[in-house]
Amino acid sequence: MSPGFPGFSFAFQPIVNIVSGTVVSFEALVRGPKNEPAFQVFQQVSEEDKYHFDEALRVQAIALAMRLGLTCNLNLNIYPHSVEVYPTAISSTLAMANRSGLAHSRITLEITETEITANILWFKDLVNEHRSSGLQVSIDDFGAGYAGLNLLADFQPDSVKIDMSIIRNINTQGPRQAIVRGLIRTCRDLGIDVVAEGVETEQECHWCFDEGIEFYQGYLFGKPGFEHFPLAFFPRY
Repeated sequence: MSPGFPGFSFAFQPIVNIVSGTVVSFEALVRGPKNEPAFQVFQQVSEEDKYHFDEALRVQAIALAMRLGLTCNLNLNIYPHSVEVYPTAISSTLAMANRSGLAHSRITLEITETEITANILWFKDLVNEHRSSGLQVSIDDFGAGYAGLNLLADFQPDSVKIDMSIIRNINTQGPRQAIVRGLIRTCRDLGIDVVAEGVETEQECHWCFDEGIEFYQGYLFGKPGFEHFPLAFFPRY
């Protein structure tokens, strides 16, 4: 690890399927060595080191997750531009997976909607080289940017995570309900899984469940566990 990098560790938050009642994955969220929030960690990383640090995070997240006894999938964040700066940004992640005994099919790379739109066709071609080995891709914070459904026309990920700003109080917000219904139909036609992100109340979950969403992430199901895999809560419907 570069001497310019700050100390860091990870918290893991569950992503659940409430139909099967199982944790399908944990998202690795960077933290300081004493559970300091992510923004404090990144404040200590220079612009010059940002993308190398991004690469190092995924490698170390896999190492920690496997030491903790990971039995499901693992979601890892990636800056698409880090692949331009460090061509090994994805291959080093997969190399660590190989050394740790983690199948590529159990790894999901998360890219935010706003980050992926700058050079979508280039990124699609690059990622598709690795998807043949089972690697999965998810668009995070979907709906927070401006690309919206146009993005799905050029790049079909394995899943999209609907941004929490859309999910918040969706059970009482008619316009948001219409948007999410349209997204669910589109993703169903394209074979893309939908994850409701940032769900905090049973009312939000109940509305999403009635619309056919099976996958969830948020404080209702489990807060991030620092250096451990927390137990998940499953509402009954």
